[in-house]
Amino acid sequence: MSHKEKTLVILTPGFPKNEADSTCLPMQQQLIKSLKSVNRQLNIVVLTFQYPYHTEKYNWFDIKVIPFNGRNKGGVSRLFLRQKINETLKVIHKNTLITGLLSFWYGECALVGHRFADKHDLKHFCWILGQDAKKENKYPGKAQLRPYELIALSDFLQAEFERNHGIKPTHVIPPGIDTRQFTAVEKERDIDILGVGSLIPLKQYNIFLDIIDEIKKKIPGIKAMLIGKGPEESRLKLQIERLGLQSNVSLTGELPYFEVLNRMQRAKIFLHPSSFEGFSGVCLEALYAGAHIISFCRAMNTDIEQWHIATTEELMIQKTLALLQNKQLCFKNILFNPIDDMS
Repeated sequence: MSHKEKTLVILTPGFPKNEADSTCLPMQQQLIKSLKSVNRQLNIVVLTFQYPYHTEKYNWFDIKVIPFNGRNKGGVSRLFLRQKINETLKVIHKNTLITGLLSFWYGECALVGHRFADKHDLKHFCWILGQDAKKENKYPGKAQLRPYELIALSDFLQAEFERNHGIKPTHVIPPGIDTRQFTAVEKERDIDILGVGSLIPLKQYNIFLDIIDEIKKKIPGIKAMLIGKGPEESRLKLQIERLGLQSNVSLTGELPYFEVLNRMQRAKIFLHPSSFEGFSGVCLEALYAGAHIISFCRAMNTDIEQWHIATTEELMIQKTLALLQNKQLCFKNILFNPIDDMS
């Protein structure tokens, strides 16, 4: 019997189109790179269902990526997509020794991975990463993954998934960060308040701007920056004009990953007013960059140094103002979870 190469198969809705695509799922990028670095002999194959928008196989940092160009189409196209992916999994299973399948999000990837693993007696795990823990997600009812197959990104998501779907994920693996991505040079804290994320309603960046407006009454020269792109951009620009914050808030659009980390190292406060968050990787990056975090959502049951939780908008304003007016405020580099600990 010939020796077969050990293979980990990762199933994901999307993946970076090339090595320069630093803004597409940075947390997942770092995890996969770390898995490869600590398991050099492990063959990793990524099956990406919807994005990039082509079907040409490519190598990404010595990892094989097979895209299926699903483009989030439904109906018959979705059935054909699953069939193509299943056939590809059969080929990988025939030619290599699959040690396990890992699905990102409890969605279509988890459904396909779970069914294939069950049929071929393979290990499968699903990483619950955020909104897939919500009650509106119909895939838990379709796939019916067992508790030991489920990995929650945070204590909050573990409890939220159990509350909504009646099953408690056995594992909790929070995100990690790659400290090698950060520059060691100390930077001036010339950004008072920073926000980073997709400009979508869930992130509530309208509250971000309302808070800047309130803080400006006490600190007229407040300097804030919001990094990201999305459908709310034009609405946020109008809000900035209406509130007269043109000299206080800069909207940068999407920036390369290393530029985002650079801005974090210049920030005093990282303001994250999202209404729902599994465990924001950008918050952990901002913590390691030395900034203080203020958010509505508590990811873990234990307190995290320099991460402040506000239960209301008014409390978020008070906490932000108190930190900015604290002349003895320290900016420690808080490392919550190194990326290699996840591997």
